[in-house]
This record gives sequence, structure tokens and C-alpha cells, in this order.
Amino acid sequence: MTEFRLGELFCGAGGLAIAAKIAQINHKTEKFSITHAWANDYNKDACETYRQNIMQNNVTHCDVAKLEMEKLPPTDALAFGFPCNDFSAVGEKKGFNGSYGPLYRYGIEALEYFRPKWFLAENVRGLCNTHDGEALRVILKELAATGYDIVPHLYRFEQYGVPQTRHRIIIIGTRKDLKLTFQVPAPLNEPPVTCQEAIENPPITDDAPNHEFTKQSPRVVERLQHIKEDQNAFTAELPIHLRLRVRGATISQIYRRLNSAKPAYTVTGSGGGGTHIYHWRENRALTNRERARLQTFPDTFVFCGPKGSVRRQIGMAVPPKGARIIFEALLKTFADIPYDHVKPNMETFSTNKAQSEDKQTCIK
Repeated sequence: MTEFRLGELFCGAGGLAIAAKIAQINHKTEKFSITHAWANDYNKDACETYRQNIMQNNVTHCDVAKLEMEKLPPTDALAFGFPCNDFSAVGEKKGFNGSYGPLYRYGIEALEYFRPKWFLAENVRGLCNTHDGEALRVILKELAATGYDIVPHLYRFEQYGVPQTRHRIIIIGTRKDLKLTFQVPAPLNEPPVTCQEAIENPPITDDAPNHEFTKQSPRVVERLQHIKEDQNAFTAELPIHLRLRVRGATISQIYRRLNSAKPAYTVTGSGGGGTHIYHWRENRALTNRERARLQTFPDTFVFCGPKGSVRRQIGMAVPPKGARIIFEALLKTFADIPYDHVKPNMETFSTNKAQSEDKQTCIK
């Protein structure tokens, strides 16, 4: 049996973790799987969620800068979804000049200390555009310099069975001395899962965890009565007294209803100002359990903390269903099992090739 001991920085609630936990490949007489060695996050509620659902021990709640790596258990695999706030399309886009931008370097520090056989790093699509793509090039160059063959790819998770148009950069690295070639797993050959199918099939039971309904004010209910599927507060024909008086704001997610026939729009960690994600038919925001369904968490996965904290944990997570496909592709790589794959779509940012004039490859 080949079992990789996974360490995780910026672990959050455990989207990557639950995917790694259930990922498994059987080849001939050998089993390839992933077990958890340790995890770290600065958010107390997220750490408690991780303990409740992934593992009780070796989950350290602290600032990553204070994490003592020499006291952590042995690790031969690493995952880190380094914070994306300064690279996100929503926000000030401070990049390396922000508080979160430089945090990827702790992932590099962990690579240099543990020398794992492989790693998975995750960030938002906006990283492609920060400083005209230069931020991503710097990060990839520094990751490769630690001694890894890296394969960055912009995954469109709705193509991997996730009922949500969530686009994220996933960087896979395999240690150079192992001489392995990771291939990007091909999208599923099946229709996308709609948000209605994800939420209603099977129905969510009344006693499901994290399924508390948000009380809508009469004014919000009245506003939603005028908003049709896939419309928002700016595209719907609202009476004057219900229109939002926000100068210059046309953000499409504000009071936007889902389209029942399509995957949901991106689930985020925010929730104020009409960004909760709104039901396609009922005049209300989604519950956290419904949001978790869109993120493909099982109903048995219990999130800890108050409602706002749970909403943030769900929105910040990597969808387990999509992540599992990537983890299993990694396991197949080590097991030397062929699988359907596609060409990486971020060659522009490759550290092994001359830079192309086209700096938008990964976001087409």
C-alpha cells in the first residue's frame, strides 16, 4: 500500500481535505491513498470544523508565521490554498503589496523543509491578471526553484461535476528526482449539474446541519418578487422605491437569483449587501447547507461556528468533488496508470518556455 501523508497550510474548513480523504486508487494488488498528517489555519471556527470532519489531532490554530514546522509530523505531500484576497477580481487587487499576497511563500518554506513528493496549490483566477500576470509568473518560478516540475491549470469546476461556475488555478508539483509527468485530468463527459438538481436531489432534510433559513426583511422579499431567474437588482425591472441607490454599482451578484437550469454562479465567502445567493423560485437567500451542496460537501459534513462564519468557510473552500478528481489523477500518476487528460491551458505562464505575448491564455 502506498499512502501519502498530507500536510495542509491555510486548510480552511476542509474542502481539499475531504477530497483527499476519499480519493483512492487500486492498481493490481496495490492501493494508493492519502492520509492526513497535520493542518493549519488562522481561523478558529475553520479549525474546529476541520477537527470535527477530518481529524482531531495536529490541527494547529495560529498565524502561519508562527507555525513551528519542526514540531509537525513527517509529511510527503503538501496542499495549500494560499489566501486569495489580494488577487481576487473583487477587491483592491493589491497583489504582493497586500497583507495576503506574500503568504504563498510559507508554502515554499514548507516545500523546502519537508521536501514532499508532490504538492497541490490553489488560488483564484484573478491571479492571472494581477500586475499583468507577473504575480503568477513570480509564484510559479519560485515554486519550480524548490525542485519541482509544476503544472498550472485553470480548472472550470462546472466541467468536473460541480454545480457551480467556479474557476480556480490549481498548481500541481511533483519532485523532479521522481521523474513523473502529471497530466491535467480531462473534464467529465456529461452534462453540467444544475443548481436545482444539486439542491433538490435528494431533498435536504429539515434536521440537516447548517440548514437554518435567513429571515428576509419585508423590503427584500418585495424586491425579490420583481426579480426573475438569473436577474439581479440592476437588470430586473424594479419599482423606483425598490431600486438600489448605490452610485456606480452594477455587481451582478447583488440580489441575483439562480438560474434553475444552469450551475450556480460562484459561491463566495461574503454575504452582506444582497450577496447571499438567492433561490431561483422562493423569495429568500440560500441556507448554508444549500450553499454547501453547491460546493459539493456531503450533508454529513458539519460546519462549526455562527452562521456568518459558516457562510465564509463554505465560500472559501475548494469544491471536494472537483478536488477529488485532481487528487486521484495524482495518485494515478504515481501508480503509472494512464487516464484521460487535456493539455494545460496556462502555457503562457510556464517557467520552462519563453514568455508569450498573449498574457490572457488562462482566462479565455
